[in-house]
Amino acid sequence: MAYERGLFLYNGNAGSDNMEQKLSQTIPVISKAIKKLTVIQTETIEEAKDSCTDFADKVDIIIILGGDGTLYECINSLAPLKTRPTIAILPGGTCNDFSRMLNIPQNLYQAAKAIVSGEAVNIDLGKTSDNYFLNFWGIGLVSETSLNIDEGQKKNLGVLSYFMSTLKTVNQAEPFTYKIIADDEVYEGESVMILVLNGKFIGTREFPIPTININDGKFDVLIIKNSTLATLRELLSMNKPNVNTEQLTELRYFQASTLTIRTDQQKAIDMDGEINGVTPADIEVLPRHIRIIGKP
Repeated sequence: MAYERGLFLYNGNAGSDNMEQKLSQTIPVISKAIKKLTVIQTETIEEAKDSCTDFADKVDIIIILGGDGTLYECINSLAPLKTRPTIAILPGGTCNDFSRMLNIPQNLYQAAKAIVSGEAVNIDLGKTSDNYFLNFWGIGLVSETSLNIDEGQKKNLGVLSYFMSTLKTVNQAEPFTYKIIADDEVYEGESVMILVLNGKFIGTREFPIPTININDGKFDVLIIKNSTLATLRELLSMNKPNVNTEQLTELRYFQASTLTIRTDQQKAIDMDGEINGVTPADIEVLPRHIRIIGKP
């Protein structure tokens, strides 16, 4: 990686107790690969979004030190622009799911080294209304889990808080009726969760779906009918060769590039870990819409 101009963004309010250490692990490494590096400390998400749009046509690369929420907001600022610089992700949050998809190490010093030696990859984005998602779109259990997360637990327990919230939500899971028009196919039934996947990781856990690809122009859609052990067994079986997904009984799986999703009741939408809007929703793939540094 070698760039003339770059922007390094970090949230001064996030993990301030060890922010100096995070910066000392990353900026000296990153700065060697960028001739002119501007460093901005933001105090709010709005400042981070404004910085992205202000610098989009002035830099070749934006390095984001933050978690999935910060990345989501920055992507939503950059995606509508005609000029979109390359993005690099330094995992500074709780789960850092999309950085895992890009094989970026979770140790910040190693992540900085991986970014310097990495390659820019053209990544698909999902678009729904005026919002964009990089990793996943979901309703049902996934959004209910996000709504159930205790912020105190999240701060003190990190990833464990997501699993505690999931267990609490599973016990309360109620199925809902859906209708999905996916390209030229129609799917109807009951579900406790629908996931539209571009990435493989949610809450640090990898979905065992080998067809997921960040630049194939398709979503991998997973409909989970019940929150049972049988469902989990079927999900794990999807990673085995020669599995016929049409024979699954607890899950429904398919790929599509456009989706129209309707539900019998409004369901909160989770995009990349952020609750944003309710159903119904129309979703489309924007093929290879943004460039992000990954590790081969």
